[in-house]
Amino acid sequence: MSEQVTAELEAKIANSISVLQQAAAEYAEGKIVFANSLGAEDVVITDLISKHASQIGMFVLDTGRLPEETLKLLADVQALYRNLKVELYYPESADVEQYVHDNGVNAFYQSQEMRKGCCFVRKIKPLKRALVSRDAWITGLRREQSVTRDEIGFKEFDEGNGIDKFNPLADWTEKEVWAYIRANNVPYNELHDKQYPSIGCAPCTRAVAAGEDVRAGRWWWENPETRECGLHPGTPVAETKPINVMDFLPK
Repeated sequence: MSEQVTAELEAKIANSISVLQQAAAEYAEGKIVFANSLGAEDVVITDLISKHASQIGMFVLDTGRLPEETLKLLADVQALYRNLKVELYYPESADVEQYVHDNGVNAFYQSQEMRKGCCFVRKIKPLKRALVSRDAWITGLRREQSVTRDEIGFKEFDEGNGIDKFNPLADWTEKEVWAYIRANNVPYNELHDKQYPSIGCAPCTRAVAAGEDVRAGRWWWENPETRECGLHPGTPVAETKPINVMDFLPK
């Protein structure tokens, strides 16, 4: 490691490793999984898992609208971390076809309700499939990321999915994430070098200006206090029979 890694960060790295190893020990192999969004935080966790807890599996949600740079990073991660198995989950084609047919290909710009409907089809339903047989999952959430995340813990109970959730980088700063990436030559999304601190689907992600919040480029047309896709709900997501995608939304 280089001089970029401070003693404080070394302590946080050790704690994150401990969180991952304790999580791996607490649950049987296959029962705990890392949801890898391929963001800066998640490539750090990928590197830590590969080096210290490789029995933990991971998956990526390919929404069908990811930037090309994200797909390139996915290929790089698969090539570099050969000791890890990365599963891919996709939205059901019938759900996507119905949403687009009923609402239009870019309906998510029209309202938050429409946007959440798209997120439900492309992200939340695939996540449910990925977690259906799990007892716990791991995410790259950090308290510093947004006002909706400033109280997360290293281990929580995820009421929305009914399983435990671990956030091993909960107390890391953005500066510390990048110090780790550079010190360990971890591959990362090329869009980060173009002022994209937070990256999701291509049409819902933009570059941010100097001084803007790191999440300002995600769903920038919405209120920042409710700017989440639903992957990390505080309460269960209501689901009804699949007649119209809008029926899937939280009531």
